[in-house]
Order: sequence, then C-alpha cells, then structure tokens
Amino acid sequence: MNRFWAFVKKEFYHIFRDYRTMLILFAMPVAQVLIFGFVISMEVKDARIAILDKSKDEVTRDITGRLLSSGYFKAGGYLDSEKEIGDAFNFDRVKMVVVFEPDFSQHLNKDGHGAIQLIADAADANTARLLTTYCEGILAGYQQEINQSQLSAAKLLVPEVRMFYNESLDDVFMSIPGIMAMILLLVSAMMTSISITREKEFGSMEVLLISPLKPFQIIIGKVAPYVGLALINAISIILMGYFVFHMPVKGSVVLLLFECLLFTILALSLGIFISTIAKNQMVAMFISMFGLMLPTILLSGFIFPIENMPLPLQILSQIMPPKWFIVIVKKVMLKGVGLAYVWKETLIIIGYIVFFVTVSVKKFKIRLE
Repeated sequence: MNRFWAFVKKEFYHIFRDYRTMLILFAMPVAQVLIFGFVISMEVKDARIAILDKSKDEVTRDITGRLLSSGYFKAGGYLDSEKEIGDAFNFDRVKMVVVFEPDFSQHLNKDGHGAIQLIADAADANTARLLTTYCEGILAGYQQEINQSQLSAAKLLVPEVRMFYNESLDDVFMSIPGIMAMILLLVSAMMTSISITREKEFGSMEVLLISPLKPFQIIIGKVAPYVGLALINAISIILMGYFVFHMPVKGSVVLLLFECLLFTILALSLGIFISTIAKNQMVAMFISMFGLMLPTILLSGFIFPIENMPLPLQILSQIMPPKWFIVIVKKVMLKGVGLAYVWKETLIIIGYIVFFVTVSVKKFKIRLE
C-alpha cells in the first residue's frame, strides 16, 4: 500500500510540474464558464437604430426618447429620406430604422391611430426578430400610458414591420456564412498545421532543411494543395445553400469566390503559424480545434449577437478573423453589395495574411539556423 500511495504522490507531482497540464485542468474550465456565461444570451442591448421622423412633433420625439432610453437601443443617426435606409444597413451603421409617418401627432389625435414602420436588417434574423419585438413592446407600453392619462377616445399605435434582405426570417441564411467560415478555418488551419508538424515529428523535415528550397518555397509547397481543396469546400457550401436551402447569391459570384480565396489563405497562414509553435501533431490539432473553433462559434457573431457581450469580449471579437469574413459573405450573398461596401473587411483580412505569413516565415528561418 505504501508503494501505491508513493506512486499516486508521484503522479500528483508530475501533473503539478507541467504548467500546460495545469492550464488545461484549471484555467480552461474557468475561461469557458466565463465566456459561455457572458456570451450565451439572446438578449440584445444597445443596438444601433436610426430614426426617420417625417413629422418631427412632440409625440414622435417622446416615442424616440422612450426607445433610446430603454436600454435596448442607442441612436445610430437620423435619416432624411427612405433612400438612406439601404446605405445605413449596407455600411452596418444601424440594425433597424424606425419611420414615423407625416403629421403623426395629428393623425393620432384626430383619427385615433398613428402609423409607425419598423424596418430591420434581417441578414441576422435572430437580432431582427428581437429588435422588432422589443420595439413593439415599448410602443404598446406607451400606447397604454397615453390611453390611461387621457379621457378622450383610445389612441392606437400601428407598427408595421418590414424585414430587409431576409423577409421570411430564415435562420439558415444566418448559419451558412458562419458554417462556411468555421469549415474553411478549421480544415485549412488544422490540416496545414498537422501536415508541417508531421514532417518535424517524423524527421522528414531534415530532408527539406538541407534541400536548396527557401523557407517561403517550402511553406508555399506545403499549403498549395489545401488552397484548391478549401475552395472546393467553399463552392460546395455555396451551391448547397443555394439549391437546398434557397439562400440567394445577390452579389457578384466572382467577388464572393475571391473573398473565400482570401479567407482560405488567411486560414492557411494561421495553420503555418500554429505549426511553428506546435511540437507535434497532437498539440497542433489541439490548438486548431480549441483555439480556433470555440472563438469562431462564440465571438464572431456567428450565433450570438456581439452587441450583448461585455465590452472586453466585444473588443476581443474585433480581432477574430472569422467575424470579418462572415460580414463579407452576408453582405455579398444577401445584400448584393460590391467591393465598395466590403473594402474595409477585405483589407483587414489581407492585413492578417501579411502578419501571420511574416511571423511564420521569420520563425521558420530561426528553425533553419
């Protein structure tokens, strides 16, 4: 028995000496509980909305104040005409536009009803559904207050809801861009990192090290096949979305494929970077799965709205490459916009590619020395 307890004590010492094991055992559960606890919430707060007030009377200003002070919405600007609504959505300035009819107060007092139009960006169906529901609840509360405070005939606020880009609120329109980002990122990054670390683990990297090939030639040669394979995956997802789930492709197919190619190159550069810090295939797979998959699901806006996350997680989501790719895919496929509306996100992806490729090549040169 003494030998047994000595063996158990030895195992404890072995675990406590390995800081990586300690991180997995204690730090990862704490991090996951905190991230899941803050992120998994379907409540939306401080969503940007725009106001198109054609009446500009006391009642419309009162209703606008109620909406903006509710905690659900914040001012994203005031519009002058319906022509500005499309640009407000395409540039991601707002999630919803509230439109008051002309002479709103007069219609409400004279005819007993006032028309309000709620126009939501339904490229994110869940957020659009929540925002219109919140707004209708606030309007219903305001209507009840004015009816209780006045002895005249009951006043009726008539909200008309319109959904842009996804009128039927199909959730699959939101999930396909996220699935595409997750598959391209995981497959490309994981397969590339495993491929390079396998060479190191089996010793065949020594043959490459003494060959006349330069570092960038070795890297490009290792990842080139995965570019074509990842593009095949992207095309198959787009075709399945179009023919099986009837997700439209309103924008340029060439632009969409170009953005998929850029994101694939970004994923491959991430895989190369992982291979430079991973000692074996198991570590590379672990980093690829847990270091890329969970942030893609939780912090990219794929499933959960970024607006309702705490500020530190909102800042963290801004450095998640899949977030920008998902925005591009939604804009091109659902909104039919061109490069003029996605140039910022495209430059961010290119910047990531340059950064990871530069760091990876430098670290690879160190290994060559």
